[in-house]
Amino acid sequence: MKHLFNLVLSVVMIFSVQGCILQTTGETEVGVRTRKLPLLAKRGVEDKVYPPGTTYFFLPYINDWHTFDTSLQNLEMTFDPSKGDRKSRDDLLFKTIDGNDISLDVIISYQIDPAKAPYILQHVAPDNQSLREKIVRTVARSKPRDIFGELKTEEFYIAGKREEQAQRAKEILQNILGPMGIIVKDVLTKDYRFNKEYQKAIEDRKVADQRAEKNKSAQGAAREEYKRKLEEAKGEVNKVIATADGEYLQAKIEADAHYRKQELLAEAIKAEAIAEAKGIQEMNKALAGTGGEALVKLKIAEALQGKKIMLLPVSEGGMNLRTMDINQLIQTLGVKSLSEKKKQP
Repeated sequence: MKHLFNLVLSVVMIFSVQGCILQTTGETEVGVRTRKLPLLAKRGVEDKVYPPGTTYFFLPYINDWHTFDTSLQNLEMTFDPSKGDRKSRDDLLFKTIDGNDISLDVIISYQIDPAKAPYILQHVAPDNQSLREKIVRTVARSKPRDIFGELKTEEFYIAGKREEQAQRAKEILQNILGPMGIIVKDVLTKDYRFNKEYQKAIEDRKVADQRAEKNKSAQGAAREEYKRKLEEAKGEVNKVIATADGEYLQAKIEADAHYRKQELLAEAIKAEAIAEAKGIQEMNKALAGTGGEALVKLKIAEALQGKKIMLLPVSEGGMNLRTMDINQLIQTLGVKSLSEKKKQP
């Protein structure tokens, strides 16, 4: 029996060497070999990855050869039949959380994990096309619908909200497809559409919002213009107030200076008057005392000295034209008065 087996093996090898099949991998491809007959190794998919850009010789009939393209792939599902994977409408249709119908264009970027190519061949899909249509496409049209359906209608207008849900969709798709040997690189959203009636209502509302914003801008501009004019008016008022305050302070300073000057002048006049009054008072005291009368007479005499005084006495009902020498009279009276004082004990 053993001899027969060796003979069969020898014959197979002889024919196989003469008819070996050339197998290659492209620049972005990896190869996976499947053994059909368990002659030299275990039957089934070989747990080995043949790298890109290489050539191999395998025996025919007892080996199968599969390649997988590991470059970046884009699964584009769009409304426009001239774009995307299919020549028909292919966008995602779903409802928002508040119940409005919406369609969304989505692009799923992915690639095969080269190290898992044997696993993909054995458990997932025999080639790239089958993997794309039966696995990636099926999952990509299901889960993103649920995730983007969590948004409210108005939130679709907010790019940040859409991006946030796209990131969640990427994470969830990776959790599902990752164990199958697929790496999800990105989930991108493009155009979105509502039904015609709702779209018209939204457009009308956007126009109304734009008008409202325009009116708000006009109101804001008018408000700013009013503030500007108010500030200018305040500036003018402050200028007038500052000028008036300056004039008031200057007038006050001048008035205070004049008042002080008059106050000092009044004090000087008062002091002079007090001094003069004291002098008169002292003189009165002096005149009221002994010798005061003589001093008065002496002063009168000094005042009248050198002056010729004529008196025209009135008598007998008319003016007496006889002259009298007043100077001689005063001299006589003065000498007489002095002689009388000397005679008194």
